[in-house]
Amino acid sequence: MTTAPATASPFRQPKAVYAVAFACVVSFMGIGLVDPILPAISSDLDATPSQVTLLFTSYLVVTAVAMLVTNWVSSRIGAKKTLIAGLALIVVFAALAGASDSIGGIVGFRAGWGVGNALFIATSLAVIVASASGGFVGAIVLYETSLGLGIAVGPLLGGALGEVSWRGPFFGVAVLMTIALIATAVLVEPQPLPARRTGLAEPLRALRHRGLLAMSLTALCYNWAFFTVLGYAPFPMGLGAIELGLVFTGWGLLVAVFSVFGAPWLQRRLGIARTLYANLACFAVVVLVIAIWTDHVPVLVTAVIVAGVFIGINNTVTTQAVMTVSPVDRPVASAAYGFVRFIGGGLAPFAAGKLVEATNVHVPFFLGAAVLLVGIAILATARDHLAVAERVQAGEPIEAPAPRLEAVGPDRSGHDGVIVAAVSGADGAEVARVAARLATLNGRTVDVLHAQEAVLTGEGAVDGEDDAAARATVRQRLDEVSALGVPAVGHLLRGAAGHGTVGRLIAEHAEQVGARAIVIGTPSHGGLAALMDESATQELWRHAHCHIVIVNDDSRV
Repeated sequence: MTTAPATASPFRQPKAVYAVAFACVVSFMGIGLVDPILPAISSDLDATPSQVTLLFTSYLVVTAVAMLVTNWVSSRIGAKKTLIAGLALIVVFAALAGASDSIGGIVGFRAGWGVGNALFIATSLAVIVASASGGFVGAIVLYETSLGLGIAVGPLLGGALGEVSWRGPFFGVAVLMTIALIATAVLVEPQPLPARRTGLAEPLRALRHRGLLAMSLTALCYNWAFFTVLGYAPFPMGLGAIELGLVFTGWGLLVAVFSVFGAPWLQRRLGIARTLYANLACFAVVVLVIAIWTDHVPVLVTAVIVAGVFIGINNTVTTQAVMTVSPVDRPVASAAYGFVRFIGGGLAPFAAGKLVEATNVHVPFFLGAAVLLVGIAILATARDHLAVAERVQAGEPIEAPAPRLEAVGPDRSGHDGVIVAAVSGADGAEVARVAARLATLNGRTVDVLHAQEAVLTGEGAVDGEDDAAARATVRQRLDEVSALGVPAVGHLLRGAAGHGTVGRLIAEHAEQVGARAIVIGTPSHGGLAALMDESATQELWRHAHCHIVIVNDDSRV
């Protein structure tokens, strides 16, 4: 068995990861793409600035709401098909927006674009995290690099094509997304469906967790200020399309650089909490500068570009923290977090336009600075969760309740020399069948063991898998083994925090029941399916005193 080097670079990845990353770049182009052409659309289609800002609102609000169904879809059709569906929708609606002759049509097609964007964004992060080498943090850095590049290139492309026609950027995205669609279809391998289908309400239920809710609301406040600047600042600048493109390209380049280099550097030195507090405070100062000197173009342009520093830092640090503090699966956490934060980003530009119509051009930016201060106050309520996130990311041990073993199904104690079938969701059926064959040949009992791995949060250790689903997994495997005429017992291992702990406890359980063999599945990514990662493998090999049989999923027909 081979393991990735401890110092693997986040940029040394399989081709499939780069295919998805390229699609991420193009997808995030859609955020800043329309900035340079907002004044042109307003002029050519005789639309007010508040009507034009609906291009952001329809896109982001629909993206936010659609985030709630992304996991419901992907858990039924698979991650690859969800990516392809999202990319296809973006291609279709970007082209339709470019062909439209009315502001209402563009706004409507941007909403359809938002549906595709939601399907793609939530799934792409999960796919990159699952497939990338270099670990979780490296995957997040790669994802945020794609975000930064997309945000940087989007305005430049929008400005260049916008000089020809405001329709050009929309058609440009359609072409690039078609390339990304083909690359994804060819290079990305289908991933196994999750053992349990995600319910529609799960992202909303996930927000009951205090840490995830606090981080999401903080992100809503941050996105309110972010998209106030992104969505309305082009109007008071009074620049042409290419000039606006260059301004927001400079801004986007700082987003990319500080996402990849600045955020990790600051986090290592200050920690997650202090980095976020300082960053939000500095961002509030920049937005306040914009509010005071909105009608001074040199100051406005400079402040908008400098804002990219704090946006880049916030994107990376917050995303890592959200993925760490949440006790639910990462795709569900991503959907819940995306829903809340994109609501703020979607409403802010439209609110800015209406505030300017009712008051003056300074007010939306004053509001943005104030909302950032509210975000700091909300973030302060999650300091315990942020402290745990820092320790988890640093690999420090965190005190948690002792793991416990619970019997599931009939008690058939008294059988010596059992075959332990360590089942997860994806490979459990094949592992159980192989264990049953070994038991038949040797007159043994099968002990079906499923680990309900715990997730460490600010509120302690929380089971990362639904209890009913975990028990259903064990009972299903028991029925499959019993149908083959093999006696079987079932156990649920609860509260094991970390893959290494799971591997060690499986070995200890096998020793206690006098197991002759342990049957396990091959390595994969995500949840307990990551049982055979480096730490789990080392612990299992170190502590097991019986044969270990690995079932190779690729050998199945």
